[in-house]
Amino acid sequence: MADILLTHSYFLRFDHKQWKAQQPFPPLATLYAASVLRNNGYAVALHDMMFARSANEIKTSLKKNLPQFFIIYDDGFNYLTKMCLTNMREAAFEMIHIAKENGCTIIISSSDATDHSAEYLEKGADFIIAGEGEQTLLELIQALEVQSSFESIAGLRYIQNDQFIQTHKRENLKELDTLPFPAWDLVDMNEYRKRWLNSSGYFSLNITTTRGCPYKCNWCAKPIYGNRYNSRSPENVVAELKLLKEKYQFDHIWFCDDIFGLKPTWVSHFANIIEREKITFKYKIQSRVDLLLEENTIESLARVGCDEIWVGAESGSQKILDAMDKGTTVEEIRQATKIMKSKGIKPCFFLQFGYPSETKEDISQTLNLVFELMPHDIGISVSYPLPGTKFYDTVKSQLKGKTNWTDSDELAMMYEGTYASSFYKKLQRYTHYEFRKRKAIESLKKLTDIKKILSLTYRIPQSFISKVAIRKYVA
Repeated sequence: MADILLTHSYFLRFDHKQWKAQQPFPPLATLYAASVLRNNGYAVALHDMMFARSANEIKTSLKKNLPQFFIIYDDGFNYLTKMCLTNMREAAFEMIHIAKENGCTIIISSSDATDHSAEYLEKGADFIIAGEGEQTLLELIQALEVQSSFESIAGLRYIQNDQFIQTHKRENLKELDTLPFPAWDLVDMNEYRKRWLNSSGYFSLNITTTRGCPYKCNWCAKPIYGNRYNSRSPENVVAELKLLKEKYQFDHIWFCDDIFGLKPTWVSHFANIIEREKITFKYKIQSRVDLLLEENTIESLARVGCDEIWVGAESGSQKILDAMDKGTTVEEIRQATKIMKSKGIKPCFFLQFGYPSETKEDISQTLNLVFELMPHDIGISVSYPLPGTKFYDTVKSQLKGKTNWTDSDELAMMYEGTYASSFYKKLQRYTHYEFRKRKAIESLKKLTDIKKILSLTYRIPQSFISKVAIRKYVA
């Protein structure tokens, strides 16, 4: 039995693109919350919904643990949860209903509940945690246990006397080293390992070194950690890596920070400690092209195993980058890509089509940049309006009922873009087919990757077919 049952509402099976990839990561933020509660004397259980078939599976853990508190605490470090997919929302509502029938006090911490608090409370949640959640959750449970007042606890939303109540904002934790390491032992690590080995041939885990992002890209939502940036020390991060290496023998790490290594000298200091401790592993990060060009950042990353860097290239049109308040230039994308390749790091691009005012010429510039630079990989989306962003406020009047995707590959235009959703889906397919075809041709020239070479028999006709579908829009 446990006083507290934690879960999350990200079901890998409900997101067909991610289910097909089979590269799951444990719910990191959920594990942080569990660790904080456990360190304060609470008996905590976790029901990991990552591989579940339905929300009904929560019934088993509710029956086994008979918890007083049921907490849906989503992984705010996973960008997929920030998209507030409706598949996951409906699953959360179903779990709320089930937990309510079991007499639990229900507490929710998620991007979606932050954006749609009234709806979650209407479905039966007792409290919504807004912002960084661990301390708010701990203080709330401590207050509820002794039936003391919770009105002064920062970061809460709830209904009282038929009125929606929102307490004052919770300040972000600045000293991240004071947090205990996540409760990794609560997940079935063997299941994660098995799926990674079957899909990719290696085992990857996720850790975070920071919280928040200080940049102001006007489409980027920051519902949990806000527009601030706080960092763990390199020593603290390496201590966790050593622990994970010893206990779980990972091969690869995804540093799931919005931006890795923003503080001056952090990356070089981190690299020095990794070398001193003789920890060997590959890893991938997310960064910005302007940051990568500072100091010797790329060199420091490369010397301690950085394998991939994902950057928000977004567009090959400077006009669109400026409209997004991105703060980067097309030339910086070129320079950073060139240096990454020279240091043996695989550059990967996030691309975004459909931003307001994007024209045929802007799309062509993006395609030309991708095919000129030929990064290692690309991820394509269309602009996605989320509450709390300048972009959302700009297109809010155009949102006609549908405000979230069902899954991460839906690519629906929810506002009045230059073209319809059907065009952008065709554009995504064309870009991927053409990109993969060119990668296969590169391999053919070098005779390096037999699978890519053989894929030409599929890529070439598919690229041609998809290009025909969009040729009246894009040269």
